[in-house]
Amino acid sequence: MFRTIVDYFIFSSLYIAICAVLMVWQTTWLLLGVAPPGRLLGFVFFATICSYNFHWYLTPKGIGPSHRVQWTHRHKALHFILYLVGIVGSAVYFFYLSHFFIALCIAAFLTFLYSAPKLPWRTFQLLQKIAVGKTLFLTFVWVYVTTVLPLIVTGTPWHPSFYWFTASRLFLIYGICIIFDYRDRQDDRTEGIRSLITLLSERGIDWLFGTAMGGFFLSTLVLAFYRFPAYYVFLLLIPGGITSALYREAKRNFSDDLYYIVLDGLMMFSGLLMFIFRI
Repeated sequence: MFRTIVDYFIFSSLYIAICAVLMVWQTTWLLLGVAPPGRLLGFVFFATICSYNFHWYLTPKGIGPSHRVQWTHRHKALHFILYLVGIVGSAVYFFYLSHFFIALCIAAFLTFLYSAPKLPWRTFQLLQKIAVGKTLFLTFVWVYVTTVLPLIVTGTPWHPSFYWFTASRLFLIYGICIIFDYRDRQDDRTEGIRSLITLLSERGIDWLFGTAMGGFFLSTLVLAFYRFPAYYVFLLLIPGGITSALYREAKRNFSDDLYYIVLDGLMMFSGLLMFIFRI
């Protein structure tokens, strides 16, 4: 019973939607000292539900199907229903945020492009051949939605520290995405999807991951020079340390729990700590 509940919570993308919402909250609370607008949180939640269920609905079984892939193909109807729920919910909140029309459309368009190569039409499938930077592209989507968009909606002028916080989040998410792409590289090669991870050698992938994590630690530590309390800088560093420590294990252990609970959760982990221990 517990395993069934966990599967529905994780594989329905409810968990990753909560991650996105918490990351939006962290952005405005840490940088501006205020909670984000509730309508923005609603839009991000439903848009994440929409995009992830759309993506998994289109995902083929793969070469070595994991428990998640098997679950997905047993619950195609659920993914489609959640996709429709996500469309309706995000459309409602889009209406309330319509004065940020362009910024929201950019988020929607970038999110759609990531899953577009899975559509059964030649125009979209051609994107597989040119998606060499798909890992970095997915990172940009996450950073835009959870970091840039909240600052646009709140109408806040950019401070230099905002760039460093954005860089910190970008490098962390990119490092996590590299691990995911390493696991999926054989399926990507079979489907004809090109990425840096399918092109690089093992040593090259290690170097790329190390560079991403080095960028994360450097950009996070720079925040201390902008009078961010050491306590918060430390909390920001924790998920990067855990990600680095898990890298070797994640390259050999493709457990769904490790990837979809732990690694996905690391994106929001510092935000969760700040939410729990905020002072």
